[in-house]
Amino acid sequence: MNITFEELRRIKHALPSGSISKIAQDLGLEEQTVRNYFGAHDYQNGEVVEFHLEPGPNGGIVHLEDITILNHALQILGEQPVLN
Repeated sequence: MNITFEELRRIKHALPSGSISKIAQDLGLEEQTVRNYFGAHDYQNGEVVEFHLEPGPNGGIVHLEDITILNHALQILGEQPVLN
């Protein structure tokens, strides 16, 4: 799935406090892995996720191989999950 980096960051910043922890706990992941998914770059703590950024408008285009974390975040926000 492709999404702009700006939109991915908008989703992350719209999440209520504690959502990163909740997503990590619900999906059995480390919190840093979830942060990395939304564009953080601390690969020493947490897994590297399939995240490929192409330069372009709105921060570039991010290609996400797995949208499970994204869909979980959208559900927390009350938005429609992305169909895979």
